[in-house]
Amino acid sequence: MNVEIITQEQIDNRAYWIDQISILSGNFRADAEKVEDEIDKEIKNKGINALLGHLRLCSAIPERYGHDTGEEKLYSKYTDIVIHEAYLSMGFNSVVLKERADVADVECLNDDYSFVADAKAFRLSRTAKNQKDFKVQAMDSWKYGKPYAMIVCPVYQLPSLTSQIYQQASVRSVCIGTYTHLAVLVRYAEENSKKSAMELVLEVFKAVEAMNPSKEAADYWQIVNRLILDFDKNIGNLWQEEKRASMESIYFKERGPRLLGFGA
Repeated sequence: MNVEIITQEQIDNRAYWIDQISILSGNFRADAEKVEDEIDKEIKNKGINALLGHLRLCSAIPERYGHDTGEEKLYSKYTDIVIHEAYLSMGFNSVVLKERADVADVECLNDDYSFVADAKAFRLSRTAKNQKDFKVQAMDSWKYGKPYAMIVCPVYQLPSLTSQIYQQASVRSVCIGTYTHLAVLVRYAEENSKKSAMELVLEVFKAVEAMNPSKEAADYWQIVNRLILDFDKNIGNLWQEEKRASMESIYFKERGPRLLGFGA
């Protein structure tokens, strides 16, 4: 497979962060704040390509991390930090919440609306997942007065045919998105305007809210993806490139597990 989108610098940075997350102080809150501070500085210094690298490659938990360990928990917080940085780059005021139970992990707002968000990552070795893994219903209860919520998932780990999560999303006004969608929105904000990107996010929330409840994945994604593509003709090229980047990331995870830390 020819690699055209993901850069060697992004691959190297992925390997760096897999190692950094393994260096634990024993204080989860301090470790999480350190990761957030360092990633924020990295993106400010290196720009949008650093953020895109995280979005393209962060969606799988490294297999070298033990189950339910400090590494795995800190990695989960790392993915929340990544989506937080994506929202910041779009123009939202965003904060990573410090609480760890019964709340969403990211809170965003602008002058017009607000929402909560949560990032999902899974091990490649874990193929069996159910609706509770995506926590759509939980996200609804974690809005705390905010009108919308977004769950950001690996595109290749979402149910491709039918699932209750799509029905729950429309009933509860919880948007299911992917890291690929966020990468497109980040690039659109950079190349067009932050205002337009935030307007598009609101239109996606409204579209999910207005959907007829259905368990069909095709029904859900046809509405969401068509709205995004129709919003601005320039988004089509960004969408095509980020879909290729998603395929490249799967290639790395399947063919190069040692390189990216996905295998032993």
